[in-house]
Amino acid sequence: MSDITVRRLGEDDWQEYKAVRLAALRESPEAFAATAGDEEAFDDDLWRDRMTRSERLVAEREDEAVGVLSIGSAKTTPTNPDADDDAADAAPSDGSDESAEVAEIFGLWVRPSSRGSGVATRLVKEAAQHARDSGRSHVVYWVGTENGRAVAFASGMGFLPTDYRRPMGVVSEEDGEEEIAMVLPLGQDVGPHPRF
Repeated sequence: MSDITVRRLGEDDWQEYKAVRLAALRESPEAFAATAGDEEAFDDDLWRDRMTRSERLVAEREDEAVGVLSIGSAKTTPTNPDADDDAADAAPSDGSDESAEVAEIFGLWVRPSSRGSGVATRLVKEAAQHARDSGRSHVVYWVGTENGRAVAFASGMGFLPTDYRRPMGVVSEEDGEEEIAMVLPLGQDVGPHPRF
């Protein structure tokens, strides 16, 4: 197998992102809350706009897209050890302070013929480096609590499990009914986990 390259897509690369995103939705519909039909109906301006809301990374082998991952700002609530739990839970996810420090990876997909060949690892490493370079302190990755393979992958990449759970956007036998926030500290001081 040839080398895997990962590159960040710019706003003008929206058609490349659209092609790989639709391929992911068609091939693995159970892995995404959106459907290929929904996103095929998006107009070009919406696809362009999506490129400005989050970073899009594409993995390529021999100039063919074999994987994709998005990275953006996580929705967190401020962590205040002096606040009671109800107050912290009610705090808005307004993009200030802590949420600006935490990145979230999502939309990870690898073409079936390239699974198990290091594509996902390269995408996640590149995303973590991008987050670190952008001054982020942590990266969060939500995975299905019943998806042992995804949990093992994230753990192998250095992500730590948290107590935070949320209902799955799409319930499947492989993933279960809820997902867990796994957090990758980007500095030497792992510090407290962000709240989600």
